[in-house]
Amino acid sequence: MTVKPFTNSHTVSSSGFQSLDPRTGELIEEFPVHNVSAVHGTVCSAREAFGWWSGLGFRGREKRLKKWRRLILERFDELASVVSQETGKPMADARIEVVLGIDHLHWAAKNAKRVLGRRHVAPGMLMSNHVASVEYQPLGVVGVIGPWNYPVFTPMGSIAYALAAGNAVVFKPSEYTTAVGHWLVTTFNEALGPEAQLFSPLHIITGTGETGAALCRAGVDKIAFTGSNRTGKEVMRACADSLTPVLMECGGKDAMLVDRDAKLAAAADAAVWGSLANAGQTCVGVERVYVVEQVAERFIDLVSKQASVLRVGGEPVSDLGPITMPSQVEVIRSHIDDAITHGGRVIVGGRESVRAPYVEPVVLVDVPEDSIAVTEETFGPLIIINRVKSMEDAVIRANANDYRLGATVFSRRSGAKVARALNVGMVGVNSILPYVAMPSLPFGGVGSAGFGRIHGADGLREFTRAKSIARRVLPATLRPTSFSRPKWTVRALVALTKLLYRW
Repeated sequence: MTVKPFTNSHTVSSSGFQSLDPRTGELIEEFPVHNVSAVHGTVCSAREAFGWWSGLGFRGREKRLKKWRRLILERFDELASVVSQETGKPMADARIEVVLGIDHLHWAAKNAKRVLGRRHVAPGMLMSNHVASVEYQPLGVVGVIGPWNYPVFTPMGSIAYALAAGNAVVFKPSEYTTAVGHWLVTTFNEALGPEAQLFSPLHIITGTGETGAALCRAGVDKIAFTGSNRTGKEVMRACADSLTPVLMECGGKDAMLVDRDAKLAAAADAAVWGSLANAGQTCVGVERVYVVEQVAERFIDLVSKQASVLRVGGEPVSDLGPITMPSQVEVIRSHIDDAITHGGRVIVGGRESVRAPYVEPVVLVDVPEDSIAVTEETFGPLIIINRVKSMEDAVIRANANDYRLGATVFSRRSGAKVARALNVGMVGVNSILPYVAMPSLPFGGVGSAGFGRIHGADGLREFTRAKSIARRVLPATLRPTSFSRPKWTVRALVALTKLLYRW
């Protein structure tokens, strides 16, 4: 494939912008920039659809989400092709992403009733004459602001769960992957058929950061955001005036910890995939590796041999595609420069590996912990391997970073123990990113990586409000909450409490 001179992957004016293939600069599609008025109008349309969609009940929504899932399956390669075009990632990676998105769509629709349906709870001693229940009601309209690195899988973790819970959704995809977002919304409404012409619970708005800010201020009931920490703070500021709640997934500086008893071949294979898949543009990608010094040289050798033979480019057979967002190239370059300048040793690649829009794999070892390559998210194909004296030392270093989304541990005997000691949202033990492919597990970070959870039961409840209902079914034995209670009531209540709770 001939690569054209590298330019921004989209050109923006006040009325519209272009989505371009980052590998070639070729035009994919043009989209409008929705202004404040258009965003508010879209949210109002979603609000109108909310009553109908929530009124369908769990089974009604599951039926319609199943139609959408089947349509995506029928046009699987079409969606994967759009993902590959807009992000530049290899077709195989795009197909894996679509698989993950479909899996989560299936899980959310199938399990919403079980997780969110009305359930009885014990009323307790004081209210034993009551029946108590909890149910989870949809919020209303949820705004989803999606990223460009996984434009199907990541937003689907909010869209599918919010829809299954009974909400309407307004989706603002990244300006770098708007064609993917448009495809998802279009196929959803196609699956709905004539119903979508009356009330569609899934809408799209397109544009840049200003469009996203308008969504935050448009009266939605919650914002689910995935992106950088810096942009996440802007989203929170935009939501603050209206006290609009937010779910934040702001990336990570995830660590892999390799013990001296680890299966080194498996650990090295996982480190290479975890660091370099999607050209390192993965929020839960491995950005730091801490390996116990007794096995460090062997581990480094295994990693370097694998990383050095990976194919980088825009061809179908490539292992790594381009850096999708042009500005990220300079971030990656600065991290490599800083690490080398501060004493990091080059094992594979180096400064010359950056040749926009591509960055070849870079493996550095013994990088100081205060280098920005260790402290800040790189979001590129850079593997940093640092030796540690023990797993205890590795845990301390892993927990010292504030971008704690996920982590990986390779250890035959101590994997579970080390996993519990890591202050992160998710941990894979002797496996790379297993929690990503498990829809039943909640996904989210700690510290500057964000807060709130998508996926699993927690992800469904994230888009609801708990509602408690207590109903009296028998006369009260004691009536402490009445001014007409007998004088002995409180004494009897205290005596009963001491009797029941003394042990």
